[in-house]
Amino acid sequence: MNWNSLSEISQLSTIKTDSTLPILIFKHSTRCSISKMVLSRFEREHDNTEMKMYFLDLLAHREISNQISKDFDVKHESPQVLLIKNGQCIAHASHNSINQLDLYEHL
Repeated sequence: MNWNSLSEISQLSTIKTDSTLPILIFKHSTRCSISKMVLSRFEREHDNTEMKMYFLDLLAHREISNQISKDFDVKHESPQVLLIKNGQCIAHASHNSINQLDLYEHL
């Protein structure tokens, strides 16, 4: 999986204005076994050819996660994915629901 690291709050401005491809943000807690399991399954089942993929390490960048919650009006959870298209969150899921979310239905 070719992840883009989401490590600067300023990147959210780009994410909100980028209209070239849908953007997926994967919020991951590196100390959580559930998050590791969900991430592993997600990486096996998805590629990034139809969307730009961002990976957020929640433990290192909680302030970015808080800003994501405000910017996209989505309650913070972990693990969590958000699908952003034309600056709007069009789908999101957390925990085991991540792998049940049909991302391609929203593209």
